[in-house]
Order: sequence, then C-alpha cells, then structure tokens
Amino acid sequence: MNKSCHTARRRYVGDDATAAVEQMMDYCAARPGSPSAVRRPQLFFRSELWIALLGPNLEEGIVGIGPTVAAALRAFDARYLTLLRPPNERMSPPMKPRQPFTVRLRRLPEC
Repeated sequence: MNKSCHTARRRYVGDDATAAVEQMMDYCAARPGSPSAVRRPQLFFRSELWIALLGPNLEEGIVGIGPTVAAALRAFDARYLTLLRPPNERMSPPMKPRQPFTVRLRRLPEC
C-alpha cells in the first residue's frame, strides 16, 4: 500500500465523519427536544450500519441502529423513550369501561 492510497482512505473516513456530524446536527436542530438532541449519543459506523450509543458499551447503553445517521438517531430516540417509561406503562393499558351518563331533570317550582 503506497502513501497516496493510505492518505486517500484517511480523507474519505474524515469526510464521512464530517458528513455524519452535519447530519446529526441537522437531525437535532429539526427535533430540539428529542433524546438525541438533549443527550447527544456517540455515532459509530460498523458493517454498513450507523450506531447511536449512549453509555459505556452496546450491552449496557441505549442503542439505536440504522442504515443512515437519521435512522440510527430515530431508533435511539424510540429506544430511549421506551426505557424511560415505567414497565407497567410500556404495555398498552386496558380500556376502561365507559361510565354511564345520566341526566336528572328537576322541575322548577311554579310561581
């Protein structure tokens, strides 16, 4: 491998990193209250997939994975919000029976 190929590869990786940061900034600017915008997870690129990670590793952290930066951040947001809810609220609540609605009419006193 000559130096020019090695340098070209570095430049390509750097360009990908710069583009990923710009895409993350755009995503967060469009969704300022999202978990991605507030918590700013780390971004990684592995095996043609983007990984958004908040935490020490994939096993212990909150992870979003997708084919694009935006898809990984959307997956991260969804996972973060799912983990934020208490366990009993993660499942859909049973429907409450409807309360009967009754009206009582009163007669006004005659004058």
